[in-house]
This record gives sequence, C-alpha cells and structure tokens, in this order.
Amino acid sequence: MDFNDLAAFASVVRAGGFREAARANGVSASSLSTAVRRLEARLDLRLLNRTTRNVAPTEAGRRLLERITPLFGEMEAALDVLNVFRDKPTGTLRLNVSASAAWVILPDIVASFMKAYPGIRVEVLVEDGFVDLLSIGCDAGIRYDERLEQDMIAIPIGPRTQRFATAAAPSYLDAHGRPEHPRELLSHACLRGQFSGGAMAMWNFQHGEEVYRLDPPGPLLVKPVAALDLAVGIALRGGGIVHLFEDVLRPHLDGGALEPVLEPWWQSFPGPFLYYPGHRHVPAPLRAFIDFVKQH
Repeated sequence: MDFNDLAAFASVVRAGGFREAARANGVSASSLSTAVRRLEARLDLRLLNRTTRNVAPTEAGRRLLERITPLFGEMEAALDVLNVFRDKPTGTLRLNVSASAAWVILPDIVASFMKAYPGIRVEVLVEDGFVDLLSIGCDAGIRYDERLEQDMIAIPIGPRTQRFATAAAPSYLDAHGRPEHPRELLSHACLRGQFSGGAMAMWNFQHGEEVYRLDPPGPLLVKPVAALDLAVGIALRGGGIVHLFEDVLRPHLDGGALEPVLEPWWQSFPGPFLYYPGHRHVPAPLRAFIDFVKQH
C-alpha cells in the first residue's frame, strides 16, 4: 500500500475536492485523482463519490479516514519533535473556526503571526457547527464558551466582550420606519441566517432586565450563517434589517452606509476561546500560536 496514495485520499476528503486539495498541497489535481483511483483499485472499493460539483466519501471512505487520521497525527507528532532543533518552528497549523472568528478575530492575529513565524503554514476551515477536531485533522478551534467540550483546554482569544448589532440602510428606514422596540421587527424585512444543522440564528436583545429572543420573519434566509456577508450586502442596498456582530457592521456604521437600529437593546456577550485537546501532544506550530495569542 502506497502511503502517498492514502495521504492523497485524506487530503481530498478534508479539502472537499481535488482542486481544493491540489491548491492546499501544491500539486496537480490530476495527480491526486490518479492516486485515489490507484488506491481504490488496490482495495477494490469505491472510496469517493464524485460529481461535477463536489466530492464526498462513501461509507467505506469515511471508515478508512476515521482509522488513518490518528495515524497521520502520530506521524506528524513524531516529526514535530525535530522542531526543538530549529530557531523557529515549521509545519502546518490547522484551525477550525466559526464565521465570526474568521471575520473579527483572525485577520489581525494571523497576519502578525505569519510575519513572526514565516515557516508555519496556516490552514483555516470555517464552519458554523461544533466539530471533532481530531476526526477532521485540525489542531485547534475557535468557539464561544457554550460550544466547548469539557475535555478541551481553552484560552481567551480576541476581545473579551462583544456585541450583536442591528442595522439597516437609511433608505430602508426612511421608507419603512425606525423600530423603537424589538417586537416591531416582526413587521420588518429581516435578513436571516440559518446554521448548517438547520437551527435558525435567533435575534437576542436586552435592555436592563428586559430580554427579548426573536425569530422574526424575513424575505431572505442565508445558509450557512458563514455566508451572511450576502445579507450585509443586501442590507447596504436597502433590502432590510441585519443582525450581526458589531465588529462586522462597524465599518458600515461609521461610514454611514448603515444606521444603528435599537442600539440601547444591543446585547453584550463574552468573547471566544482558542481550544485544543488536552490529552495529546501539542504540535510545535500550535504551541507557537498559543504562546503568540497569550502574548498579544
């Protein structure tokens, strides 16, 4: 069994396609396709279902990936010990993050980190659900406290207090009125998001002791919520009201393209955490990132 063929198969599944895996690994898509076909021929099993739009593992492929992922992790850990002989670590840091972290937290941190550690390649997978880091080959994730498992080590990353903001274009508010209470949103065009698992992203408001949790109707539903930049674009064009992280909307609010809605009701919440398994070897790239986050 050719180890490179197994590695090719794993990279294609993790990347979600041959082209994506080829870009991530600096090889050609045709070479990856040949490797996977060669592996399937040797096993006499189909491992991937291929369509013109996507690639997904078969049941046999999923079982194989589950078993070889820990093996690849152990091999990477064995090679990682060599980093102690270098002035600065090298390797790959794989992060699984929420869309909000990708928008708000990572740009400044990762840009500075890559300058400080040019030998480390950073791979970021954006998902709106909580995942098993080890099963998908990621080193660490960024989520909020309520989404963390008990056996994870978590350290604060990014701002420790954040807010959800509600906003709309002045043209929309001039035409449809400016809400003075959250319940008035039920009669407005609310631009919504839905998680990939099917749950709706609720709109939460708080003013003193009053708390409102709304599931307003609206003409637009974006799934997954990681693609809510579409809702922002429509809001900027007067299409309705949007409810998102304040940091995401702040440039549009400061520039006047969006106007705050119900600002006294904007709800604050604790910032996110960088988390990773506490029962396994911490790779040098992840250790460098952890130390960098603590220092900055």
